[in-house]
Amino acid sequence: MSDTILVTGASGSLGSAIIRHLLDAEGVTPGRLIAVTRDPSKLAALSARGVTVRAGDFDDEAGLAAAFAGAGTVLIVSTDTVGEPGKRLRQHLAAVSAAKKAQVSRIGYTSMFSPEPGNPVLFAPDHHGTEEALRASGIAYAIYRNGWYQENLLMSLPAAIGMGQWFTSAGDGRTAHIQRDDLARAIAADLANPLAGSVTYTLSGAEAFTNAEIAAMASAATGKPLAVVNLTDEQLAGGMKAAGVPAPVVPLLVSFDAATRAGVLGTVTDDVEKLTGRRPAPLRAWIEANRAALGG
Repeated sequence: MSDTILVTGASGSLGSAIIRHLLDAEGVTPGRLIAVTRDPSKLAALSARGVTVRAGDFDDEAGLAAAFAGAGTVLIVSTDTVGEPGKRLRQHLAAVSAAKKAQVSRIGYTSMFSPEPGNPVLFAPDHHGTEEALRASGIAYAIYRNGWYQENLLMSLPAAIGMGQWFTSAGDGRTAHIQRDDLARAIAADLANPLAGSVTYTLSGAEAFTNAEIAAMASAATGKPLAVVNLTDEQLAGGMKAAGVPAPVVPLLVSFDAATRAGVLGTVTDDVEKLTGRRPAPLRAWIEANRAALGG
């Protein structure tokens, strides 16, 4: 049985960080790693270290099966194709099928918190469908239900701080934000030292905060006032459209706040600490370290 670990999306932010932790934190030798990406030229540095680099496209199942050949464990890093309904799930199902054809012994998959029916996030069904395919595959799997990135706040907080108002429909819902690097470290630890059989991890930050609490942290770090303005989903959508947010994106963004309000994104576990031996970095520290980018 091969002990080779293959990571898809290897030139992306999460995939590249996972490979870095496999090499540097877990001590996996480069010869045991396969990095798959659509453009191998982006991974010349990994190739120079001795990592095998292969081309692979989630829209080409036969090509993926060839890229997966000889791998013991395949990590499917979920794609970012969220703008075309149905495409992301098709891509993930193609990857699971390719892994079966390549006769891998274990599949890892980066999912999200509670993707079961009822989750308001519009792309939750993509993750649910992929998880179901993994369970039906007959192959041992590890599902990593990743929490919301702390880095995601860079998409909303700077503009909110600039206006002094954060418009949201999340209400008193909480989010257990976690740094992308902490997720990568935890996933790498499991890939390098997997448990027997199948397992599902929920990888969260150490605490969950309301938007009002996050706003207070951001205000303290930047020295600028930030008031949270609570709206309905409909009001939030209308405000986004008026502000020029592209119409197809508005329902997706509103679904994030709806999920927060419903408590979907606020789960806190100690899975990251169990896997890595260390607590994930606190949100307050990340906000303080990024005060300049946030508008301080």
